[in-house]
Amino acid sequence: MSFTHLDDAGRARMVDVTGKTPTVREATAAGLVECAPHVVSALRDGTVPKGDVLAVARVAGIAAAKRTPELLPLAHTIGVHGASVDLRVVDAGVEVTATVRTADRTGVEMEALTAVSVAALAVVDMVKALDRRTRITDVRLLAKSGGRSGEWHREP
Repeated sequence: MSFTHLDDAGRARMVDVTGKTPTVREATAAGLVECAPHVVSALRDGTVPKGDVLAVARVAGIAAAKRTPELLPLAHTIGVHGASVDLRVVDAGVEVTATVRTADRTGVEMEALTAVSVAALAVVDMVKALDRRTRITDVRLLAKSGGRSGEWHREP
């Protein structure tokens, strides 16, 4: 078996995508920040002491999508041409969904996953004084499109 991110000597390397043609690509990821009922109530009432949790988390997620190659050493620097982060308060906590788009030589799956992860971390940071048991779960890729491998959707 051959590994794309290892050279012939087994050392890590960045895959060369120079010869690939830029195409429109999109990826959507999701995750959940599990919160105690009293934290969910504070989120719904807008009474979290640190302020507007969802607004801060949304901006944090978008910023993170654009900085993915700074965090993941083998990720390519690509143009993030669109990024949306949606947060929804549910009985279990906060559902986070991010969609990232580009017209580039490689996909944006890692950017979408990074956006979800950092948005979720921002939620934890904003509510940790209310409950230190808050946790991030189920961060996963939901769908991707574009590039050689085409469309992919996670089965329910």
